[in-house]
Amino acid sequence: MNVKQMSVLAIFIALSAAGAFIKIPGIIGSVALDSFPSLLAACLLGPVAGAVVGGLGHLISAIIGGMLLGPLHFIIMLEMALLAWTFGILYRGGNKLGASLLFFVGNAFISPIPFIIIISWSFFVALIPSLTIATAINLGIALILLPRLTPILQKMMSEGTKK
Repeated sequence: MNVKQMSVLAIFIALSAAGAFIKIPGIIGSVALDSFPSLLAACLLGPVAGAVVGGLGHLISAIIGGMLLGPLHFIIMLEMALLAWTFGILYRGGNKLGASLLFFVGNAFISPIPFIIIISWSFFVALIPSLTIATAINLGIALILLPRLTPILQKMMSEGTKK
């Protein structure tokens, strides 16, 4: 990864931190607009970059929200990293619909499943509305921005290498 790519990665992490302050009301304080930068990073910089932004973005959001689930947020961090990574692979491979559906279903309905066992079925059910809304907004922002940012980022990355 070169300096330009690392700088852009830092910008996406900062965007994720900023999005972490925009909370979706729900039973826990970590549901926020922190994941759309990870989707952007996964498509524009690569799946690994998206995973880094997704994992860090969730931890930042959890800390801002008071870490109500304590160390269980590390499970969510791994889930977010995996979802962003997978989204990037599918999207970059041309399967935009599959990437979108996988992220939506995975984030809104599959990722909270461990909490049925760890906490309760009631917790899972109570979490779904805010998580579904946040997932739809994060995905929508990413899908709107990706076609607009792709040519800009490609141009920016290629500048300076043509000497």
